[in-house]
Amino acid sequence: MNTIEAIILGTVQGLTEFLPVSSSGHLVLFQNLFGLKEPELLFDICLHVGTLLAVIIVFYREILKILTALIQLPRRMRSAGGLLRLFQVDPDIRMALLIVIGSVPTAIIGLLFKKITDQLFGSTAIVGCMLIVTGTLLWLTRRIRTQGRPVARTTLKDACLIGIVQGLAILPGISRSGSTIATALFLGVERKLAGRYSFLLSIPAIVGALVLGLDAPELATRIPLATIIAGSLVSAAVGWLALVILLRVVDRGQLHRFAPYCWLVGLVTLAIALTG
Repeated sequence: MNTIEAIILGTVQGLTEFLPVSSSGHLVLFQNLFGLKEPELLFDICLHVGTLLAVIIVFYREILKILTALIQLPRRMRSAGGLLRLFQVDPDIRMALLIVIGSVPTAIIGLLFKKITDQLFGSTAIVGCMLIVTGTLLWLTRRIRTQGRPVARTTLKDACLIGIVQGLAILPGISRSGSTIATALFLGVERKLAGRYSFLLSIPAIVGALVLGLDAPELATRIPLATIIAGSLVSAAVGWLALVILLRVVDRGQLHRFAPYCWLVGLVTLAIALTG
């Protein structure tokens, strides 16, 4: 892999990690396009570190508020009259608990089905089918017109269901951001919160995937360090831009506009898989 290819893949990762069109599906397609039949795991991990950095940059104020609330948890519990009461009245503690609850099913699904999904990453047919599924989920959000519930009325059940969907997004072609935001909207969560929660929930999921990836025996790579760094920096910069754009799209109720693209790419991918 040369630097130009790394920059292209970094751009693809940055765009598709946050835009609801499946980063894993697009990386499979582009790696096949460049003749990289065996994914370079270390390079993929570094690209995800770049997009993780983008999430932290965009949401750093909210992340700091949540971390501060957790550090002050004992004092806040005493003043509120217990953890249950604190969960009801403190939006930062409530968001922290929603993230924890949503992360549990994601982790369970990821650990149980990791080997199976790793085998699916070489299948362009699977990618095509799952992109069509993603497009359908996005298209269905166009019917949602209600204002939605704020964080104070978002329940642990909501978080658990969204976490399950995030876990299923390990399938290549299923967009993590698209599926989790769509699920939140279907559950009646307000648009702005659906976007915020989806990306805050992605932080432990991405970190967990990175930790698991670092233990893989195939971590060794022949890609030069400068090439990996170039791809990672591009992934972070493009990811930041894509994340800002998507949050505005979600706020305006226009998530369904990405559906035709997912359908088109999915059908083209299926055609290539069936004729190749």
